[in-house]
Amino acid sequence: MISATAYSHPYSPAHAELLDHFDADVRDRVRRQGVDPQRDTAVVRRIVEEIVAEHEDRSLSGAVTPLVDPSAVVGELLARISGFGPLQPFLDDPEIEEIWINDPSRVFVARHGRHELTNLVLTAAQVNELVERMLKASGRRIDISQPFVDAMLPDGHRLHVVLEGIAREFTAVNIRKFTLRATGLNDLVELGSLSARAATFLEASVRAGLNILVAGGTQAGKTTLLNCLASAIPGGQRVISAEEVYELRFNHPDWVQLQTRQVGLEGTGEVRLRDLVKESLRMRPSRIIVGEVRAEECLDLLLALNSGLPGMCTLHANSAREALVKMCTLPLLAGENISARFVVPTVASSVDLVVHLGIDNDGVRRVNEIVAVTGRVENDIIETEPVFVRPAGELVRGQGMPIRPERYARVGVDVHQLLGPA
Repeated sequence: MISATAYSHPYSPAHAELLDHFDADVRDRVRRQGVDPQRDTAVVRRIVEEIVAEHEDRSLSGAVTPLVDPSAVVGELLARISGFGPLQPFLDDPEIEEIWINDPSRVFVARHGRHELTNLVLTAAQVNELVERMLKASGRRIDISQPFVDAMLPDGHRLHVVLEGIAREFTAVNIRKFTLRATGLNDLVELGSLSARAATFLEASVRAGLNILVAGGTQAGKTTLLNCLASAIPGGQRVISAEEVYELRFNHPDWVQLQTRQVGLEGTGEVRLRDLVKESLRMRPSRIIVGEVRAEECLDLLLALNSGLPGMCTLHANSAREALVKMCTLPLLAGENISARFVVPTVASSVDLVVHLGIDNDGVRRVNEIVAVTGRVENDIIETEPVFVRPAGELVRGQGMPIRPERYARVGVDVHQLLGPA
């Protein structure tokens, strides 16, 4: 029991001692009740509130000093036991988009697209303990033989860790938060990322079954746009998605999510993204979605799209043109027998639209261009036509038209009338 004189100020050593006492008491009850603190957060909250209430009851008799802010103490204890300790306030802040640790004394966050150095100072032991706790919830591991890891936290946030030794001196940690600000293309219009006409066009393109490549830099909003596009897929179609970690979030009645798996301790059991793309074709898909194309799985995706299966994916690129060039390059990683003579015309005939996103100087994510791929190749260069462009801050109608207007006609859309004149 803590004496009446032990507690003075919420930031005093006595406060820290009291929290440690509460922490030990909560953990003891959690163990005795067989509670998983990561999964049974409601039960842990009840235990914490009971212990804090017991302390407040004792304070009525003068045995202990009443807490200055009992609710704050409950929050701190929950962060310690069920959450992720000192990082939990950043995870709970809806304005923070990403958190990263360069070393224990330099913890950064991104807010509205801008980087900020926080005043949080950790120890190396705290960082290692946080990483261990985060990976425990995901079921993935990191060690000397596997010094990198991608994992998903319980709230849907994406975790990336590079172990000390690969990262100089300290383990490097990135947490990309899943912030659901847009669930449909109309939401992107309200956020200023997209014009109303472009949103209507993209929705019609998804319904028509066009193959769409979403490109952009890191944190440009590619996954968010992919979610919004996927939400326009008709409910009667079967969707299979393949991702490194589960990031896609959209409502659909017939959707199976596939995720890669790390190699096991025995050196076996690895499931690559390429394996998932191949496997998805055996699952009777109406649509295939690949969260992000990075390497040789691009070849398998192209073969699927070229066979008439509609699909979508994301890709890191600085422009729509560079995205197509990268789509032509990545399949070459699949083997020496794959040549550009095969890949370039396959990309030209498989990709229908490229949507490129970027972040402006104010940190706002915007669609910069939507281009249609004509299917023609001249001197190994794939021809494109700009459907929408952003020449001076506003997304406006370009000169181009998408090919295959008959696909739009099948779903009752006159694409020429929808887009209007250039």
